[in-house]
Amino acid sequence: MTSTKARTTALITPVEQGAQHEAKALAGEGRTAKAIRRLRKDSGLGLDTASVALDLLTQGHALPTTYSQALDALRQLDAPLVTELTDLLSSSRRDTAIKLLRERTDIDLAGGYHLVTELSGHLDTA
Repeated sequence: MTSTKARTTALITPVEQGAQHEAKALAGEGRTAKAIRRLRKDSGLGLDTASVALDLLTQGHALPTTYSQALDALRQLDAPLVTELTDLLSSSRRDTAIKLLRERTDIDLAGGYHLVTELSGHLDTA
């Protein structure tokens, strides 16, 4: 059974398009372990989350390739969390926003930082 947390993290962590295609092809050849390693290589996905990401890919889902796409996915998956993050950013509490995102998902520190920075950039232009 897939945890909601791992699924959300897989859907909000950017993975380059080439890695997605390669992982999907490897999985199609039955080389699941190598496919998971390929997804983890540049994405920061943990082992469990990379496994969930591979399942999503083989089911026809696309993973984000940019933090802008990841932010759009987060808005669809957990709009209340985005609202909380926005409130924290509006109060100049970036570190708290990153911590909250990491608590609610399994995103790594770098990914959390970049996603919160992306959200902050959208607030600056709004």
